[in-house]
Amino acid sequence: MHRKTINPSPFLYILLITLFLSGCGSRETLRGVFKKETPYEAYVSSLKSAKLDETAVGQDWMAAGQSALQDPIPVTLPFKETGYFPADKPRALGYQVEAKRGEQLVVSLELKARQTMQVFMDLFEMGSDPAAAPKHIASADSTATTMTYVVDEDMAHLLRIQPELLRGGTYTITIQAQPTLAFPIPGKSSRHIASIWGDPRDAGARSHEGIDIFAPRGTPVIASVDGVVSRVNETPRGGKVIWLSDLNRGQNLYYAHLDQQLVSAGQRVSVGDTLGLVGNTGNAKGTGPHLHFGIYRYGRGATNPYPYVHQSAAPIPAVKVNAAHIGNWVRVSSKMANVRVEPSAKAALHTSLSKNTPLQVVGAADSWFRVRLPDQSEAFISSSLVEGIAKPIAVKKLKQECPLLDAAHPDAAQMDSLPAGAAIPVLAVDGAFDLVRQPDGRLGWVQTAE
Repeated sequence: MHRKTINPSPFLYILLITLFLSGCGSRETLRGVFKKETPYEAYVSSLKSAKLDETAVGQDWMAAGQSALQDPIPVTLPFKETGYFPADKPRALGYQVEAKRGEQLVVSLELKARQTMQVFMDLFEMGSDPAAAPKHIASADSTATTMTYVVDEDMAHLLRIQPELLRGGTYTITIQAQPTLAFPIPGKSSRHIASIWGDPRDAGARSHEGIDIFAPRGTPVIASVDGVVSRVNETPRGGKVIWLSDLNRGQNLYYAHLDQQLVSAGQRVSVGDTLGLVGNTGNAKGTGPHLHFGIYRYGRGATNPYPYVHQSAAPIPAVKVNAAHIGNWVRVSSKMANVRVEPSAKAALHTSLSKNTPLQVVGAADSWFRVRLPDQSEAFISSSLVEGIAKPIAVKKLKQECPLLDAAHPDAAQMDSLPAGAAIPVLAVDGAFDLVRQPDGRLGWVQTAE
């Protein structure tokens, strides 16, 4: 059964806000004393205290938050999207990103709105069980516009962004993955890594527990973190080595095959301080000078250093579409158009749509529109496959009086009644329904005759 939707009146807005403000004073419940709530949870508690969760708009707001957790959009980093939060129709964003231990996720949010509004940013671990609820791991303050999180385990992470009730405006969200450690050889980057984590060693008897960065002999090797030098010694395998204790992250950094060691045990160092010089001592004799760099977590052993030091060379993609379409309707302009689960031609197919299918643009990333489809799902379509609806595709003369509906469904609410003989511009077609424009400029839906 299709639920009828009617836009709340200004009076209802005022009533809801009054109820909310009156309920905020009673937020310090006994539960709040003993349980530290996230900003999002505290806000939900306030809605419930004010009984706004019993209203249609309050229920829609909470449903939007749950939908963002259940059906996030998968994105590849770095990612940037511009879009619109409508004040009268609650919306939440859900992004799924694949994250690696040792990198940090950096989220930046820009807002343009007539009124100041709180926006809730929450990060979750998705885990390996698709049936399990995402695990909440971090929140930003509701007035913050940035959030940074150091990833602890390799897994998919989910970011949810949702504004407070009855507040709207445009947003621009940027998500990046950045290294948590300075690259151990100045002037070099992950492009200079010649042997990676897991490469076979000793004819396959063991695997490589680090990364090898090649550089000329005598090139300075620096501290990737602030820390304390815990060991300076020489071993048959590593040659001249230095161990640097990273107390803040609970791990040791291992520098091997050095030509010279320029620090001593117990010495405190800062990021960028020179520890030694590149060489090929130990079992690296016979190979070109390079640094073997490893990371060993306290009590957990070796881990892949690559995500800790890798700085992506990919630029943040600019939004290249006509932003005037955001928040408005467009229609498919090609004979058939593929809609993707993320803004890439290589992404999985969400669905295919025929010419003149109407789509509501809710965001834009790179050269793609994020659109709300007729089934209310959201996905991405190339901006080259759609066009605006200013010019009608046809003009139909009604043979009889016809109801004007607020959605493309027979049970949708009736907005008005169109008289027989009226000439109605048709802007798009969704199955048995035409999207039409009235003389006063309002849009609505007309069911075509069987």
